[in-house]
Parts: sequence; structure tokens; C-alpha cells
Amino acid sequence: MKRTLHGVTLAAVLFTGGVSLAQSAAPATPATKAAPKGMAEFKGFMAPTDPKAFLERLHYINQSEIKQAELAQKNSENPDVKSYAKMMVDSHTAADKQVMDLAKTQNLKLAEMPKATNDMEKKAMAADKALMEKLQTLKGMPFDSSYMANQVAAHDEAIGKVMAAKQGMTSAPAEMTTLLTQLSQDLPKHRDMAYQTLGKLDDAMGVGGAGMQGGSMDHGSMNPGSMGGSTGDTTKTK
Repeated sequence: MKRTLHGVTLAAVLFTGGVSLAQSAAPATPATKAAPKGMAEFKGFMAPTDPKAFLERLHYINQSEIKQAELAQKNSENPDVKSYAKMMVDSHTAADKQVMDLAKTQNLKLAEMPKATNDMEKKAMAADKALMEKLQTLKGMPFDSSYMANQVAAHDEAIGKVMAAKQGMTSAPAEMTTLLTQLSQDLPKHRDMAYQTLGKLDDAMGVGGAGMQGGSMDHGSMNPGSMGGSTGDTTKTK
């Protein structure tokens, strides 16, 4: 079955100079409250404006993505999922090196696990842990559906956070601006690849299949408070 895109997704917000394929057909996002002090906001997604805090979260996201992708290479039996997972390992390993190198040039020592700034982040970090534990118990198609659906949602959130950081870090070092620009180009591509891979899984099942909502989430179904590494189980039927 061919997959259809509906609702607001951030997948294409940054494609080709910021042209949004999804938003053009979607209703305007309602105005949101001002971001708390030290945070920047984009369409409900929050990111810290402190370079160290943001780099710590990027490091956390990279490591989470690498671990999940390595697990996918072991637990998946689907060549498309395995290929996607290899790309994620390679890409996020390189991205994490950039993050750590930038931190070093700025004399910043990053924590392996960011300190949650609010209850939403605490819950998001707990959800990340629960997702990894769940994925470790799955193999084959159940693993593929859960992993790829979460990949779509996680990248939607990561894109939102990068957009928030770009708007909020107006006085960031040039190296940080360069990194954010690169992320704004790479993350939508990763999200699109995840969406297409999830679509192939659905086609193979012959129906919408598990994880359908993960590939076509509207903005309201995302969790703006999460850290972008994952969103837990997004396969719940609406």
C-alpha cells in the first residue's frame, strides 16, 4: 500500500534552502508560549541556547542513534533496514566527532548524559532507555517496524530542536553556526530515508502496518519535550 503524508511534519522544513513540502498543505501551527529563559523554541520544540548544554544533547542523540543502529544491524533481517542502520552508524559517528572536536576547541567538557532541565526531559530520557530495552527484545519485522517508526519521529524532533537552536543562538561561535547549518541539511535527509524505508515495510506487509503513524505524524502527536534521540513507541494506533 502506498503511504500518504498528512498533517504537519518537519521533515522538509530545511530541504533545499528551507522549502517545506509538508507545511505548504498543512494548517498554520498555533502560536506557542514564549520559551523559558535559556531556551529557544521552534513550533513547540525547545533547545538550550547555552552551547555546552546543546552540544551535550547532540552528543547524547548521536550516541543513542549509534547504539540503536548497531542493534538494528544485528536484529533486523531486512536489507533496507540494515542499509539504513549502517548509514546511521557512519553518519552519527562522524557527527559525534564534530561535536566533540567543537567542544574541545571551546574548552568544554561534555557529560555523557545531559542533566535534565525539567520533568519533560526526565521522562524523555526514561523513554529513550525503555525504547532501547524494548528493541533488544525484538527481531525481524517487529523490530523493523518499531525501530523505523521511532526513527521518523526522532528525526522530526531533532530537526525541530536544531531549528530552535539556530533561532536562539544568535551570538554562537562561528563553528557552532557551521555545525547547525550542516545538521539542518543532514537530518531531513536521514528523516526522509527513514520514512521511505518504513514505507517499504508497510508495502511488504500489504497494509498500513505497524508504525504507520510514525511515518505520518502530525505536529500534535510529537513530544516536543523529548531530547530527539527517540520518542518511545510511536506505533500506537490513533
